[in-house]
Amino acid sequence: MRFENDLKECTLCEHRCGVDRVAGELGVCHMAGPIVASRTLHPAPPESYTIFVAGCNFKCVGCQNWTISQFPDNRMAVEGYVDPKSLAQESIRMLESTAGILMGADRIFFSGGEPTIHLPFIEEVVKEARQLRPALKVNFDTNGFMTEKSLKRILNFTTSMTFDIKAFYNDTMRAITGAPVDPVLKNAEIVARTASEKLWEFRIVAVPEVNEDDIEPLCRFLASISKDLPVCFLAFRPNFVLDEHLGATRELMNRCVEQGRLAGLKNVTYAGTSNIPGKVGVLQRKVEGDYSRRGAKMAASYALSKGCNTHPRDCSSCLSMSTCPLKKYLPVRSC
Repeated sequence: MRFENDLKECTLCEHRCGVDRVAGELGVCHMAGPIVASRTLHPAPPESYTIFVAGCNFKCVGCQNWTISQFPDNRMAVEGYVDPKSLAQESIRMLESTAGILMGADRIFFSGGEPTIHLPFIEEVVKEARQLRPALKVNFDTNGFMTEKSLKRILNFTTSMTFDIKAFYNDTMRAITGAPVDPVLKNAEIVARTASEKLWEFRIVAVPEVNEDDIEPLCRFLASISKDLPVCFLAFRPNFVLDEHLGATRELMNRCVEQGRLAGLKNVTYAGTSNIPGKVGVLQRKVEGDYSRRGAKMAASYALSKGCNTHPRDCSSCLSMSTCPLKKYLPVRSC
């Protein structure tokens, strides 16, 4: 594989694990080589041929794609390695199929999991695909935790980008994902200031009782860069470690949009199913001194209840990184 050099001392994301993934060493994402979980024509905007890659550098307590992101630890079925040239040919064929044309699918959409951990593989797929269709559009769906060097590479080949922001405050971010917030906010600002024409939208999942306090400062942060930035709030659906948690209410989603507009954002919306029933978990005493905000304590309490014992959460330095209990958790329900 021509992209192996990037994996021999991996620093593609801000965990900067430095492991030799080619030799089978595993960092936070627990991934060695690139694995395709699934691929399909997808109607969600932007309409596309979507390629889901397995694995992620986050361990988000409310992950909606946990069957893909927590591979290989959860042993969920995935397709496996696919040759970049073959995948490129298939992608073009599907975009040009009757179903693809009727759907209006006009690009390859890389999602996951987190595509950044497989960046060299994705670059190879895009290179092969553009030999067949030079003007091919490409979307990159990301959690924003890549290094600045990786971000420059991504912006070099993407047509559009969907960019998730989980939180504004560091303790909330760590509690939700196991990673710090600064790299994400820094990369969000780089994209907003230098490549806004490629930004499809910033996406913010609104989780009741968890990141509600982060919504207003996030809106003000984005509006301070540009009031024209597209922002979409996504209604949290109970899933993964937050499988029994309360879903986002319609009132919360309307409030998110209102806070965005009050901050000055002109292009703010919300999407997703609201009012899914659930309950709020019990705060665990063991996390009290590690987080300053109640929402962060709530998310961390859920993580602790499922076996995460490093607090504040820090996946890159956790002594249990190679045997992370969260990555093996199987939810009671998925909505």
